[in-house]
Amino acid sequence: MKKIENILPGIRKNISLKNYNTFKIGGPSKYFFIAKNKEDIIKTVQVVKKLRIPFFILGEGSNLLVSDKGFKGLVIRLQNRKYKVKSLILHAEAGISFPVLVRETTKLGLSGLEWAGGLPGTLGGAVIGNAGAFGGEIKDVISAVEILDGKGNVRKLRRPQCNFSYRSSILSKNNWIVLSAFMKLKKGNKKNIQAISKDHIRYRKERHPLEYPNIGSIFKNCNLKKIPKKIRADFSHVVKIDPFPVVPTAYLISEAGLKRLRVGKAEVSNKHPNYIVNLGNARAKDVIKLIHLVKEKIKNKFGITLEEEIQYLGF
Repeated sequence: MKKIENILPGIRKNISLKNYNTFKIGGPSKYFFIAKNKEDIIKTVQVVKKLRIPFFILGEGSNLLVSDKGFKGLVIRLQNRKYKVKSLILHAEAGISFPVLVRETTKLGLSGLEWAGGLPGTLGGAVIGNAGAFGGEIKDVISAVEILDGKGNVRKLRRPQCNFSYRSSILSKNNWIVLSAFMKLKKGNKKNIQAISKDHIRYRKERHPLEYPNIGSIFKNCNLKKIPKKIRADFSHVVKIDPFPVVPTAYLISEAGLKRLRVGKAEVSNKHPNYIVNLGNARAKDVIKLIHLVKEKIKNKFGITLEEEIQYLGF
C-alpha cells in the first residue's frame, strides 16, 4: 500500500498544533494537510479512510483543547474561504473566518449575523456547534448546509434536517464535515446593523480576557430547568435567554469563589469566570485538572453538573 505522503502532495509530518489553536496548547500532529477547496477535503478524507488513519477537521481552533501528546493521525486544516451573496442568500465555504463574514455582510447592510460580532472561529465550526451569542444562533439564518457524510457522500441538508439544538446539531453528533452553508439574510439599516455588531465586539473586549490565549467559554450555560428546584429562585435575578432561560455558568463559578483558581499556568479568569486562560506555557493536563476541579466544586455547592462545550483532540 502506498504511503500517505505519496498520495497527498503537500502533506507535512510532526507539526506542532500549538500555533493552530487559540489556546496555544498541544503537541504535534503526526500528519498535517491544508485543504484549500472542497475537492481537497473530499480527496483527503477518502485517502485517510482507505488507509485507516484517524483524522480531524480543524478550522481556527478557537474551541479546541489539544492533548500535550498531540494527535496520532492527520489534521486537515480548512482553508476553503470563498463566499458570495446573491438575492440575499449568502453562500460561504466552511473554512472562512466567521468574523470576516460578519464584517462583510454588515458592511453590505445585510441583517442576520450582526449578533455574532466578535465571535471567533470559522463558519464550519459555527454551523456544527450551532454557535450563538446575545440571543442569536447560526440556525436562525441557515437555509441549507452542504456536507460530506460518514459514507463519503456529498449531501445538501435543509435546515430542519440539521436538527439544530443548543450548541449542537446532527452534524456534530454524526461527525459529518461541513463543506459550505447557505444563509438567508435580510436587507436592513446599514448603520444600525453595524452598530449592533460593533457594540458586541466592544462588549467582548471589555468583558472577556482576550489579552490571554483562550478557547472561549469552557462550559455551556445551565438550562434553568436543570437547576435544582429548591435553589432555582436564588438565580432568578441572573436568568437570561440564550435562546431559552439559562443561568450563566460564569455566575455560578464566581459565586463558588473560583475566580483565579489555578493549576500550573492555567487559570480561571477573573474577568470572565467561564473562561480558562493560558498564563504562559500552560499544559493541556493543567486545563483538564482545572476543568475537573471546577465541575466538582459546582456540583458540591449547587448540585449542578456542568457540561463542557469545547472540543478535545488527542485524549
